[in-house]
Amino acid sequence: MGGKYTPLRSFALAGTKKGTVSVAHLDEPYGANSHPVVSIGISLKGDTDEPDWKAHIPYENLQELIDALEDAKARFKG
Repeated sequence: MGGKYTPLRSFALAGTKKGTVSVAHLDEPYGANSHPVVSIGISLKGDTDEPDWKAHIPYENLQELIDALEDAKARFKG
């Protein structure tokens, strides 16, 4: 499982000593011919290669995720 992984960006996870958030493009995440996704990883130890948690967001849902994050930021003064 998992195709070509292309790192896009990583940044410090607020409120942690070494934590990071990493964002990457992942081709064929679920085997041959599966659609690419944006992979978002969270590591409390700063290991972007093996995050503690990750979420795969299909590109078809990316705008909905962005809208939800903007809503959270506006509503809760993030």
